[in-house]
Amino acid sequence: MIIVHVHVHVKAECIEAFAKASAENARQSKLEPGIAQFDVLQQEGDPSRFILVEVYRDAEASAAHKATAHYAVWRDAVADMMAEPRSSVKFKLVS
Repeated sequence: MIIVHVHVHVKAECIEAFAKASAENARQSKLEPGIAQFDVLQQEGDPSRFILVEVYRDAEASAAHKATAHYAVWRDAVADMMAEPRSSVKFKLVS
């Protein structure tokens, strides 16, 4: 398992559009066989901050996800919505 937390800071005027685009990307991502979990979290107290929780069964699944049409649509749609570049942290499952 590869767990990725993607941290995203969105421009205030783009919060709703980002949430909608990300929810659709998550919905389609959950249909991929290599994805165990894919969630969009919005921070309480600061709705412009999101974390995407992506859980892949293996490294190949992560690469396959980035090759999907729905990922490309999401990536291009949200590019100008971000207040700063997104960042990610990878984790491994301990228990």
